[in-house]
Amino acid sequence: MVKPFTQHRGRLVTLPRRDVDTDQIIPKQFLKGIERTGFGPALFCDWRYRPDGSPDPGFELNSPAAEGATILVTGPNFGCGSSREHAVWALAEYGFRAVIAPSFADIFTSNCYRNGLLPVRLPAPEVDALIRSTEGGIHELTIDLEKQLITDDRGFKTGFRADPYGRELLLRGLDEIGRTLLDEPSIAAYERRHP
Repeated sequence: MVKPFTQHRGRLVTLPRRDVDTDQIIPKQFLKGIERTGFGPALFCDWRYRPDGSPDPGFELNSPAAEGATILVTGPNFGCGSSREHAVWALAEYGFRAVIAPSFADIFTSNCYRNGLLPVRLPAPEVDALIRSTEGGIHELTIDLEKQLITDDRGFKTGFRADPYGRELLLRGLDEIGRTLLDEPSIAAYERRHP
């Protein structure tokens, strides 16, 4: 089970970079475990920290305005590279509930839906507008997955399309095993008919 996502209001932080791959999201040296926990502190590790381990004040997530952000707005082709599910685990454990970008890698998108993180694809001009919106400080959005709508208190309003199967998983708070178990009576009936 994952935390259901029906409607979420949260602060956004921007990472205006394109082609952010999964090794940048969670570097390979952190992939030793198969548990879904412990990855949040290593999110964007090579960018967040200096070689001496101190936070890099120039990195976007280290800005005071980014503290507590639950929506990441980023550039095109986010989550490209290898298919590591750990990247989504790291984003979710850090506290993100949604990632907004003009495009995502296909496997990354599937991993998001399966692990409780909403990937929202918006046209590049709308993503650019959201990135500019944070220049004046803190900006909050409301993402309604039931209506597939994003709004804010400044008049921003746009629709988006979620993958139907992924949307069902998020709305119900299910992973793929949980979704399969919803069909357990049908599966059991099939097995009885085909011993």
